Amino acid sequence: MDLRARVARVALARPAVMVVAGPGATRERLAVEAELARRRWRHAASPAAANLVVFAGAPVRVREDNWAERVWGGVPAPRARVTVTEAEHAAHALDHGHAMLLRAHVDQPAGHASYEAPDHGDHRDHAGMDHGHHMGVVAGLPMAERADDRDGLRLDRLHVPLGPALPDWPAGLVLRLELQGDVVQRAEVEATAAPAPSRPAFWDEPWLRALAGEPVTVGEAARRRCAAHLDSVGRLLHVAGWDDAALRAREARDLTLGGAPGDELGPRVRRLVRRVRGSWTLRWLLAGVGARTDGPVAEDAHGRLTAWLDAIEHALGDLADRAPLADRPPVGPRGPVGTGTPPSRALLDALPELLAGTEFACARLVVASLDPDLDELTPESVPGGHGHG
Repeated sequence: MDLRARVARVALARPAVMVVAGPGATRERLAVEAELARRRWRHAASPAAANLVVFAGAPVRVREDNWAERVWGGVPAPRARVTVTEAEHAAHALDHGHAMLLRAHVDQPAGHASYEAPDHGDHRDHAGMDHGHHMGVVAGLPMAERADDRDGLRLDRLHVPLGPALPDWPAGLVLRLELQGDVVQRAEVEATAAPAPSRPAFWDEPWLRALAGEPVTVGEAARRRCAAHLDSVGRLLHVAGWDDAALRAREARDLTLGGAPGDELGPRVRRLVRRVRGSWTLRWLLAGVGARTDGPVAEDAHGRLTAWLDAIEHALGDLADRAPLADRPPVGPRGPVGTGTPPSRALLDALPELLAGTEFACARLVVASLDPDLDELTPESVPGGHGHG
């Protein structure tokens, strides 16, 4: 084995993994991310930076285009991919994917070696999304049109889709943006619910179980709320570029879901909360982003982050509460549960207004500061209701 091959094999010992989550697969995403953290494998920010793609939940159809195949097509060889449709199979899937990647490296002389594993769990159909409505396409990129901007200038008008395969992006969400220069003129939200039949929304599960008459304690719900907000905080911090704090938030999330006792969890989480609260750089970055004065998403991105931090601290104080959850109002991490209208519906409905007039570079910060949960849109997540999408 020559020196270049040895260096490549050492690099593949800790592969760069792109995790692509589908709607209804929050459990699987969390299991994959926790396993990646345990192994200290790298997260890839794009297909071009990845050599292992993990689909958490099988990709769900979004219009006609096979977006999953486009993600896969953007990964350079040697490469491998696996699909995880059951959380308990996450470790096995990563083992299998890693073995295929190493095998692809051995076969690399041809320059196109790649391997794909069968699904780990129940099989679901792969499907995709399109690129939006364009006047034409050149080399896979949409051609621009011309239109007057807000200052009366004739600038290119470009239709740009965001999602559904982006790191730290709400699973199943596609935004179709109309840009002039670097400013969003219009945003269309396309939300894809999990395929039926599907399990209840993971983050709302304790409240849904309590509404169904099952015995659930306030402490169980507080643990799920704390983990949900830590997950959202970690995603926002990563999109904002603060990777170290994002990693700490995810580690705390995994400990919370793993049942770590309050006396171990509390000091660790409170240190993180103080650190994030005290960051003037983060405040400067998020202040005024996605600002709104009323409704379920009042304030700006930094205000919404602060609300998550407040809720995390409050939830820490309730971890040992054995009182019945049924005696409390059914309010989950994103709002009232079981009303017939999923709380994330209001977050999705607010996106077009919040994005209009926003610089394109801030669009992902706006989305991350809301972190809508499209798992809530499934019929099973609304007792007696029907999904939206």
